[in-house]
Amino acid sequence: MAAGQIIDEDSELALQHAVAARRLASRIAVVREAVGLAAYAAGDWTTAIAELRTYHRMTGNQSHLAELADCERALGRPERAIDLFRGADMAKLEKSGAIELLIVAAGARGDLGQHDAAVAMLQVKELTAEETADWAARLRYAYADALLAAGRREEAREWFSRAAAVDEEQLTDAAERILELDGVTIEGDDYEDDEDADGEARAEHEDSAEARAEDSGDVREFDQDAAGDEEFDTDEDDFEDAADDEDDDEDERSQAAGTDAVTADETEAGEPVSAASKTEDDKDDKGGDEFAGRADDRSQA
Repeated sequence: MAAGQIIDEDSELALQHAVAARRLASRIAVVREAVGLAAYAAGDWTTAIAELRTYHRMTGNQSHLAELADCERALGRPERAIDLFRGADMAKLEKSGAIELLIVAAGARGDLGQHDAAVAMLQVKELTAEETADWAARLRYAYADALLAAGRREEAREWFSRAAAVDEEQLTDAAERILELDGVTIEGDDYEDDEDADGEARAEHEDSAEARAEDSGDVREFDQDAAGDEEFDTDEDDFEDAADDEDDDEDERSQAAGTDAVTADETEAGEPVSAASKTEDDKDDKGGDEFAGRADDRSQA
């Protein structure tokens, strides 16, 4: 199934694939097992419990008791995890499954504050066996962790060392725990921390710079809008001034038209209105006088 191929890389996507397969084949045990394991890897504890219990009922196989117990711990129910350990038939479980269930049950004791009881639970013969299997490193690591929680620091360091000695696949961080107990700080870790801090500082600086740029952009837009409003007001004032000038011109033209009308009325009333009219009248008077003088001369003759 696709879920099994990507479960270690993307547990959420693996769960989606498994759920899709369950819709098509919900009565197939291996499908329900895949859904349960994918849910466990994705931290969906409730779904994991339901699906793995269904798988156990369908097959009669109790191979995932450790995962079930761990889900109960994650849900804040350590007592149920201990009950699963007590009720398990260890003879029917594989060695790795039995050791994992023991480790989870001891962790549940620690959750309840029973650290000495957790140490006692882990003191089994497999703890000192010459084994190089994965479960050997995990068992020794769990025992060292329980000793440290119980305040037995020197013994804890010894067992972390034993765990690191058989942890060829580096399934645990036993080596780092030893350095931590010795008070040793790895410079590479500090360098990485400094890089992370520098990266966060740069990100904050860039964010603040972007924020300032956005604020400046808003101010520029506001100034442009204000300038546009001023230009619009100026255009309105110019338009009003032009309208006033046109009104003044119309008033002047109206006054001139009125003056011409008054002059025309005076002319019709017989009043002289120009020097040319007076000259013509004078000529007429002189002509009349000359005509009268010539008439008098003819009479005397």
